[in-house]
Amino acid sequence: MAATTASPNDALQRAVQIVDLGLRACEAYGRGDLGARLTTVKGTLADPAVHIVVVGEFKQGKSSLVNALAGANVCPVDDDVATALPTYVRFGKEPSAQVLFDGDPPRREPLPMDQVRQVVLEKSGDEAADGAAGVEVRLPRQLLSSGLVIVDTPGVGGLGSVHAAASLAAASMADALLFVTDAAQELTRSELDFLRQARDVCPTLVCVITKTDFYPHWRKIRDLDTGHLPSKMEIPVIPVSSALRLRAVAANDKELNTESGFPDLVRFVTERVTGGAAKKVATQAAEAVLDVGEQIQSQLEAERAALADPAAAARIIDELTAVKQRVDALKAAAAKWQQTLGDGVSDLNADIDYDLRGRIRRILEEADAAIDEVDPADAWDETERWLQARVSHELLANYMMLRDRAVSLSEDVATHFQEAAGGVLRQVAIPDPVPLVGTAEVEHKIELEKMKLRKQAMVALKSAYGGALMFVMLGTLVGVSLGPIGVGIGLVMGRKGLREEKKRQRANRQGQAKNAVRRYCDQVSFVMTKDSRDTLRRIQRQLRDHYSTLADELARSNAEALSAASEAAKRTQTERESRLRDLTAELERLRQLREHATAILR
Repeated sequence: MAATTASPNDALQRAVQIVDLGLRACEAYGRGDLGARLTTVKGTLADPAVHIVVVGEFKQGKSSLVNALAGANVCPVDDDVATALPTYVRFGKEPSAQVLFDGDPPRREPLPMDQVRQVVLEKSGDEAADGAAGVEVRLPRQLLSSGLVIVDTPGVGGLGSVHAAASLAAASMADALLFVTDAAQELTRSELDFLRQARDVCPTLVCVITKTDFYPHWRKIRDLDTGHLPSKMEIPVIPVSSALRLRAVAANDKELNTESGFPDLVRFVTERVTGGAAKKVATQAAEAVLDVGEQIQSQLEAERAALADPAAAARIIDELTAVKQRVDALKAAAAKWQQTLGDGVSDLNADIDYDLRGRIRRILEEADAAIDEVDPADAWDETERWLQARVSHELLANYMMLRDRAVSLSEDVATHFQEAAGGVLRQVAIPDPVPLVGTAEVEHKIELEKMKLRKQAMVALKSAYGGALMFVMLGTLVGVSLGPIGVGIGLVMGRKGLREEKKRQRANRQGQAKNAVRRYCDQVSFVMTKDSRDTLRRIQRQLRDHYSTLADELARSNAEALSAASEAAKRTQTERESRLRDLTAELERLRQLREHATAILR
């Protein structure tokens, strides 16, 4: 069926053409400052990355789904081993792969395509590339050409796991989320809980049921899953078969491709995700061109008004001078938007720190209570996993608070600047905090071994010897020979001493375990506090620099208009008529530019 709507690439190409026209206008009118803004916008249009994150429990067919979408076996699939590192699949003119390492920006190392498997799978990920944060694979695929990036993630591993927290954090920064569950059974409680949380952080979400070729009752599972999802969540459910899709791509079989269910998923990706993101980027570009055009137009119209009515030139100059004072006030440190930004960041710093301390305190209380009930020698591995997952989710909640409050602050600053600037706020980038959990290991340094049988025997013997000796000596002192009775008393004392020694050692292990938990939480809190403060400083700089630049642009536009109006008052009648004709032509060109930009917004 022929497409009835413009493709994402068409929208981007139209936006690029409009931005190029705007850049030529900036050059023609000597507005390099406005041209710099449009150059940044054009860079965004050149690489409009749209991230679709694929999440779900372990072994649900996420990697197979990514392969089927991309039409190539790029993500390793293994029945026994799960994905350990995220894989980013994006467009490239030639197939290639790189290992990504932590950093800002991430460090990259070339990776042969045939080695992607051993780096990504968990059985050899640590051996293949120590410190690797992910693998990026580039493919020459039409679906990816508009900037689509498909991210294959490790399994969620249950709602309370570290992977689940990491997946939710990734979802909050994604353009869309594909939640994968197979047709073996209906959605579980933990999957539904995860979907509810994911829906809050990423509005564009679809539930994909995989392996329909393997389970003949998949239609019943689809209906059950649809019934489990509240209608208000508006999450579409799409059943697919990755195996059939790959076979259809290899054989170029349209009927088999339709049977696989992938046309519906591809339509969702191209129309709802890629098309929506392309429209958003194109809209932002058009708004930037409109704003630039308005500033150039305002200075030309001020000059035309002064030329058309020399008697009104003095009034126009007075108005522009008043505008200059308001613009200068915007650039001053006492400007309301500056005060809102400074006070808001200070308040947010204090609130985020207080929230994090409260969450860590609650974790410590829960950990102390749990450790008091068990012997760390038996349950430390489970306690360690619980602690890391619990801390991950609390960091995620703290991060969500930071993100939401930062967005609210940016809106407040924009409101206070809006009357003079009216610019479009750039997106604020906030890093994912969950990887911080992985950098802080639980270095417990606890002697968790219980007493060996030999050591237990030595403790019992020592206690028995001491008890027997005490009672035998006591009997000798009173002139009574205890004989064999002394040995029995010694055995009773030995059991009592062993019991007390075990109790003492268990209490000692519990104390060490509590101290280890505190050291771990202190380390996480230290790193997270530093990271959140650095993030807020970056946000403050982004907002300050953005609005300061806008204020400088307004000041430049006003200065140009004021200068042109002053010059107009000095021109002769002939010069005024000639300049008026030129201005009319220039304003007509700007009107056409604005019309083209406005058309993109419709």
